[in-house]
Amino acid sequence: MLTVHAAGGSRMLKEAVEAARNEPTAPMVLAVTVLTSFSQSDLEESGVKTEISHQVRHLAALAKAAGCDGVVTSPHEAQALRSALGGEMAIVTPGIRPAGADAEDQSRISTPAAAIRAGASHLVVGRPIIAAKNRLHAAKAIIGEIATSLPESEMEMAGKKPA
Repeated sequence: MLTVHAAGGSRMLKEAVEAARNEPTAPMVLAVTVLTSFSQSDLEESGVKTEISHQVRHLAALAKAAGCDGVVTSPHEAQALRSALGGEMAIVTPGIRPAGADAEDQSRISTPAAAIRAGASHLVVGRPIIAAKNRLHAAKAIIGEIATSLPESEMEMAGKKPA
């Protein structure tokens, strides 16, 4: 996967998609919408005076029109984007934390199960695993939570039974 910031505009997005397609093993091109660390006041400070959800939808539409394979967005916007973008585009959601975990520097977070139910196709889980005292236990707990959010048909395809 290759990420580019959708705020770079249509021309940049199209050029990134074209460049990626020219590679022998073309990476998925993902357009970053609004950072999960951004609050509404952070967005406004950067010069964007609209609501976060509106800006995310706007940038995602640019990405789709440019031919990007997906977007990177907060799990808070995943459901609206899944409806707007359809099922073919990837929705990658950072800011994933197990229930009860500290948000740290992230403003718009979610649990793995809630993000998947909202329409995320890929989850980004960093510090909840990397900073854990027992990384294996932390990773297994997150995988278990993901398993509880998947439809039984997907669990059967993966050869697993819901927890």
